[in-house]
Amino acid sequence: QRCGPSSVSMMAEPVLRLGTRGSPLALAQAYETRRRLAEQFPDEVGKDGEGVQICIINTSGDMRLDKALSEIGGKGLFTKELDVALLSKEVDFCVHSMKDVPTFLPPSTHLETMLPR
Repeated sequence: QRCGPSSVSMMAEPVLRLGTRGSPLALAQAYETRRRLAEQFPDEVGKDGEGVQICIINTSGDMRLDKALSEIGGKGLFTKELDVALLSKEVDFCVHSMKDVPTFLPPSTHLETMLPR
């Protein structure tokens, strides 16, 4: 699922589009990120984070649960489609679990910040 009408925030237009997987852990991290953005920037994204639109993106890893990751090439299976959405400007930033992030990032992408453990 991409960012669309079903994921529209309460604000007329979202200020930021956050790309994430749809797993429970990924969504928990996305909502925590939105909460922290609202704490730091309430004037920009709203006091409840309603200006941050959460966009669920299915990844190759999500669609291939029938095989072991080692069988299908574990590098970037849970990040590639998020990177594509970011680079095509479909989303403004992505939230990943560090366990899913490959050692070498695609060109033009950066790790900007991390939530505390």
